[in-house]
Amino acid sequence: MNPSYIFEIGNFRVGGGAPLFLIAGPCVIESEAHAIATAERLAKIASAAGVSLIFKASYDKANRSSVTSYRGPGLQEGLRILAKLKKITSLPILTDVHEVSHVSPAAEVCDVLQIPAFLSRQTDLLVAAGRSGRVVNIKKGQFLSPWDIANAAEKVASTGNKKIILTERGSSFGYQNLVVDMRSFPIMRKLGYPVVFDVTHAVQLPGGEGKSSGGQPEFIEPLARAGVATGVDGIFLEVHENPAKALSDGTNALALEKLPPLLYKIVRLAALAREFDAPESVAPRPQSHRKSARPRAERRGWRSK
Repeated sequence: MNPSYIFEIGNFRVGGGAPLFLIAGPCVIESEAHAIATAERLAKIASAAGVSLIFKASYDKANRSSVTSYRGPGLQEGLRILAKLKKITSLPILTDVHEVSHVSPAAEVCDVLQIPAFLSRQTDLLVAAGRSGRVVNIKKGQFLSPWDIANAAEKVASTGNKKIILTERGSSFGYQNLVVDMRSFPIMRKLGYPVVFDVTHAVQLPGGEGKSSGGQPEFIEPLARAGVATGVDGIFLEVHENPAKALSDGTNALALEKLPPLLYKIVRLAALAREFDAPESVAPRPQSHRKSARPRAERRGWRSK
């Protein structure tokens, strides 16, 4: 039987059947004021939903479609902003690292170092992230099968660091399209590491706008609900108060106003999935012995709004 790695990020536990957690934020740091305002709003939304939050934003998006695309404020300024944001909000922080030389300074500020999907086979980067001692979130490359991500995890684990998260973000399906194979979640979970579903990147259309990526945000909710039903440990969502004005990945971002109702739904689904995953000895009895199999609250006439 594979091990189940359980560890803490900030003041909450991930893995081992712990409650669903959320990774959310804008794709890239647009400004200090915008990053802090978004983080504060997200913290209130997550708290109201009873969900633990990791704030994410990139100081540099080195894999943009075009050389003219906005990349972010850069390493030094970006980390300064993230450090200030962390001090103000007390939220754990996640950011991408694209180069080995960036790992050490990023690890001084951030709780989670993310390996971009395009770099998920870069041995030196994975090993450096592992040696930092921080939690390492490995995005599964669009070109990798769910079982191949085990090799990337082994590279990080070879440093003695088992604080690893594996993230599914869709697989290439022909040109400029992605598809999510729901079989990948139970396959990746067998490795023992917490598994996250990056929903907003899964609805991306890579290069679909010519010099930028397109997206199909109308599929965010159905995919999030499906992924949570498989029992994933966390959900990853890039959010923006005005996706049409976002400086990066706005076409596949979730409008911030739509986050509260989505969280309400997926938190309930996550609790039910964990109930189903419980050992048989403690699993709930079938509802067939009741007068009605509908939820008790519904039988009383309650309806969600």
